[in-house]
Amino acid sequence: MRKYLALAIIAACSQTALADTLVYAGTLIDGTQAEPKSNMTVVIDDGKITAIESGFRRAADGDVVIDRRNGTVMPGFIDMHTHLTSQSSPSSYIERFTKSAPDVTLDAVRYANTTLMAGFTTVRDLGDSFNASIALRNAVNAGKVTGPRIYTSGKSIATTGGHADPTNGARKGLYESPTPADGVANGPYEAREAVRARYQDGSDLIKLTVTGGVLSVAKSGRNPQFMADELEAVVATAKDYDMKVTVHAHGKEGMLRAIEAGVASIEHGTYMDEEVMAAMKEKGVYYVPTITAGRSVADRAKIDGYFPEVVRPKAAEIGPLIQGTFGRAYKAGVKIAFGTDAGVFDHGENYREFVYMVEAGMPPLEAIRSATYEAAQLLGVDDIGTIEVGKRADVVAVNGDPLEDISILADINLVLKDGVVYKQ
Repeated sequence: MRKYLALAIIAACSQTALADTLVYAGTLIDGTQAEPKSNMTVVIDDGKITAIESGFRRAADGDVVIDRRNGTVMPGFIDMHTHLTSQSSPSSYIERFTKSAPDVTLDAVRYANTTLMAGFTTVRDLGDSFNASIALRNAVNAGKVTGPRIYTSGKSIATTGGHADPTNGARKGLYESPTPADGVANGPYEAREAVRARYQDGSDLIKLTVTGGVLSVAKSGRNPQFMADELEAVVATAKDYDMKVTVHAHGKEGMLRAIEAGVASIEHGTYMDEEVMAAMKEKGVYYVPTITAGRSVADRAKIDGYFPEVVRPKAAEIGPLIQGTFGRAYKAGVKIAFGTDAGVFDHGENYREFVYMVEAGMPPLEAIRSATYEAAQLLGVDDIGTIEVGKRADVVAVNGDPLEDISILADINLVLKDGVVYKQ
């Protein structure tokens, strides 16, 4: 009797071990340069893609079938510019004085869930408060909360009075002067200290604000705000800690200094011209456009009282320009990775970036690839971004054909991250 029981247990365990998840794809866009394929099966086991087969594999006992024969299956999307710890509203400028670290963190948990349900299985978070994005990343990785895979810069690094100086707009004496540990650095020595503080906090990368910004309570939205020696110190120090550097930049001079220093990507890039584009191509620097943020702030600048008066003209001037800049950069052959600046607009509307990229001249297949393969390349992570054997099973799907109508990516109806179904 014991012998037969043992054999039965072995057989049951073997059946469980052989059980797969089979995703039937009417159309498969795999994120590589390959053309879309029809009638495919993606086979998933233990969180990884183990096979990709033509036709629809017959399910064995214990297999789970996810049927998207009437839809399009794609890699999980990657948004390379988010702010999961905040979301713009008319009260945002007051909330920075009233919200505590627990308030911000609880908001971030909700925004992370919304982002994942929109089909974004991985994000870069480029600037937070209270290191909440670092805690959120750790909680997601531990399975305590639901959200995308997060690579975070923690607190952005600024110069005194620059975009991301947290004391901008506050009266003197309300705050102590921020230090490199607070993300404000002046001179190469403090710049190095600021990078090391981010490493100590647990950040994955470094984010600098090398020019003025739209939403900061300061006059200029485009002036350079880091000197060359400061940028060189940041990049060299970050390299010691195996951290990439990305920069917020609207104005030309700030971009040129950052490119020369060796940064990995330019965010926004509003006033880039042919000289900047040529430098980016020569150095292999990625462009993360954030068209959605530009369109959103321009629209909200028309609403009385939404922004402080010092912000409103910047939003009206700079916001509408980013889509045109993107179109020129794409035609010039600059490398582009998908990024939205979600948080400047409502989380979960990240799909809008696809629509605006296509409007500006990028073919839908390339727009999808910018949010999959190209984004993974910029991250420097080789196990996501495409549907290939051995990669993590990050998979999303939509009814219909996004190559015919890119706007249907607003209605993602399947989300798997590491082979776990979060939305179906």
